[in-house]
Amino acid sequence: MHDALAASPPTPDQTRLLVKHFLAVLAERAPGASVEVRVPPYAAVQAVAGVRHTRGTPPAVVELDADTWIALSVGALAWTDAERDGRVRASGERADLSPLLPLWDEAS
Repeated sequence: MHDALAASPPTPDQTRLLVKHFLAVLAERAPGASVEVRVPPYAAVQAVAGVRHTRGTPPAVVELDADTWIALSVGALAWTDAERDGRVRASGERADLSPLLPLWDEAS
């Protein structure tokens, strides 16, 4: 899939749909509410089992842009590279999503 994205970048509508889709996949595969993953302006989701918050900022927050989220989700970008390049802002316990990525594989 990441080859197809590189050959033909998604339209804004496709980007929105891909972001929301991959956030939903993350929430399904790692249910919980200890990490909030934010991809402004498209969406945010709470995922990953652990400490649950009831008000304010969750114990862990990951924020990134749509292109980075899609690239991580399809395996076109490694988490460590995204962090090193400042494309991911992650703080708190369980904020390292690398064990959960990529979310898409060709077998699905």
